[in-house]
Amino acid sequence: MDSQSILTYKSTFDSIMHEITADDGSTMEVWYARELQSVCGYARWENFVVAINRAKDACKSQNISVDDHFRDVTKMIEIGKGGQRATEDILLTRYACYLIAQNGDPKKEEIAFAQRYLEELRRSR
Repeated sequence: MDSQSILTYKSTFDSIMHEITADDGSTMEVWYARELQSVCGYARWENFVVAINRAKDACKSQNISVDDHFRDVTKMIEIGKGGQRATEDILLTRYACYLIAQNGDPKKEEIAFAQRYLEELRRSR
């Protein structure tokens, strides 16, 4: 992977990060799974859900609460002519993103980047 690809992937990954504020005033970085899907190189939601479910299983196997890192949410998305409809999504912590990358398709260049990038972030904190 060349340095330009790395910069592009990093910029894209960082651009879909959202900050939420908890009741105690602390902030937390989160990602939406449907946004992360394309960043990880998955064209179909059904295929990405396989990686998400493997990540949830990995979380459970470490006796870590899945609900603390994978939160089911409903979002409104734009459809034709200004309409909207509800769609299911998953709010992910950085740890959830890390587990998804570790359980994603390693042949995808995007997953290979995410594995390295998220591991570096995990170690730096």
